[in-house]
Amino acid sequence: MTSSITNSRKHVRIAGLSMAVAALLCSPFVYAEQGGSAAAKARYEQERTRCMSGQSGQDLKTCMREAGAALQASRQGQLDDVDGRYVRNALERCKPLPADEAKDCRDRILGQGTVSGSVKGGGVLREKVTTEVKVLPPVEIPPQPQAQPQPSAPAPIILIVPTPPAPTN
Repeated sequence: MTSSITNSRKHVRIAGLSMAVAALLCSPFVYAEQGGSAAAKARYEQERTRCMSGQSGQDLKTCMREAGAALQASRQGQLDDVDGRYVRNALERCKPLPADEAKDCRDRILGQGTVSGSVKGGGVLREKVTTEVKVLPPVEIPPQPQAQPQPSAPAPIILIVPTPPAPTN
């Protein structure tokens, strides 16, 4: 009986140690301290933020494990440049547009503007609002003919005539 208890405790210790090692390996601190490209670290932080906010569509544990695995694979050169290909493909789709629309298209792809929706929800909507201010040429207002002063009516002439005194009788 004593040996089975000792055996059982040994297995519990090994299992606990294995779990601690696994948790440490999945920890973002391990990956942050290791060397690697800045792009890989930035992507990891971006994925980690998505995991923490619940926007990934996965449970937190799975999402964090996937983000850590992707970072590790990237450092080992096992990941190709999927994001780069995606961006290049998206930018290629902007080329047939007229010049002003193509510029807005490129800006949206490169992250300017707002993004809403999700792939899980049926689509991602990228929107960039461009406000154009057009300066209109000054409008010349033709000079108005100046109103000619109306001749004023001659002032009435008032004559003061003395009245003769009344006859006295």
